[in-house]
Amino acid sequence: MVRIAVIGCGIIGASIAFELSRFPELKVTVFDKQQPAQSCTGAALGVLMGIISSKIKGRNWYLRERSLRDYETLIPELESITGRKIPFNKQGILMLFSEGEDLSKWENLAAVRKSQGWQLEMWDVKRAGDRCPYLYLNDNIIAAVYSPQDRQIDPTALTLALVDAAGKNGVDFEFGAAVNILHEGTAEAQGTQSVGAVPPCPPAKQVSQLTGLCRVETSSGSWDFDRLIVAAGLDSGGLTASLNRSIDIRPVLGQAVHLRLPNPLGNADFAPVITCDDVHIVPLGNRECWVGATVEFPENNGEIVPDGDLLCEVMARAIALCPALAEAEIVKQWSGLRPRPEGRPAPIIDRLSGNSNVLVASGHYRNGVLLAPATARSIREMILQ
Repeated sequence: MVRIAVIGCGIIGASIAFELSRFPELKVTVFDKQQPAQSCTGAALGVLMGIISSKIKGRNWYLRERSLRDYETLIPELESITGRKIPFNKQGILMLFSEGEDLSKWENLAAVRKSQGWQLEMWDVKRAGDRCPYLYLNDNIIAAVYSPQDRQIDPTALTLALVDAAGKNGVDFEFGAAVNILHEGTAEAQGTQSVGAVPPCPPAKQVSQLTGLCRVETSSGSWDFDRLIVAAGLDSGGLTASLNRSIDIRPVLGQAVHLRLPNPLGNADFAPVITCDDVHIVPLGNRECWVGATVEFPENNGEIVPDGDLLCEVMARAIALCPALAEAEIVKQWSGLRPRPEGRPAPIIDRLSGNSNVLVASGHYRNGVLLAPATARSIREMILQ
């Protein structure tokens, strides 16, 4: 049995834990200084913009496509295992285009998607207004594209279901204590006593070659592991720094609001996510919706304080699209910090340089929920061969 530690229990860490829990030869323990689904995951809107994205090839498209396919079976599987209901909007995404948008590139994208086995529909303003009569489509809106196979999911409900299902499959969880990682090497080389006997190396055809141990320490104890997976978002850089291989991940703040309207928007038969110029209106049912999100970068001193004016701007643009939102009650307002890699593409899914038994799955920026299933698959494939 190979012992694996996952550090971080947001959507990425929880997805990895559940994916690895399918394999009895792996013994998985997850660590997080907080309870699951906090920080970035708890602040996400869960809009899965895969087919409607501009990515058509390479790693970014592969990850999006793989995740969208996986979600169709993952959600019913988790609901069956746990008995939890995971809100999963399968009504697609409707993107509205403002004046000046180059529609030809979207027509070309629709053709590419058709060749890839996916669907995008170009709509004129009249059709968009007929299908979504609650929208105010003024002269500034010139067209729309509808993506029926993109999705939206509740990130917190999904993460808690993943944790529950992984636990039922034998994964251990250690929450509420800060984690320290000691450098890679055998327990003897570290000069400390190993917790438990080192298991024999499994056959090479099953698990990639082991090269030593990593020790994880918290206030409640210490553990040695054969594999370490860092999926701690913004904390990933500090954790890898203890292994002398720091990765540069910086925060980008996003704000959003949860609204309750006097009357439902549209009807239950067609309630897609509405997006225009990077403003999202996310229907939740029961006359409720989310609206977001801002994109706020650090100041020169590295700090980010939520800018109320930017959130007001997002709300004003949402109300311009959907005037009924002006009558809504604010149920909740929140912000979160997205982890964005500096100097390299997002996300980071790789072995840590110089530490072959340490894997990093972090820096997903604005696509953590979208890319979580494919990230978990990639990590599993790096461990199991």
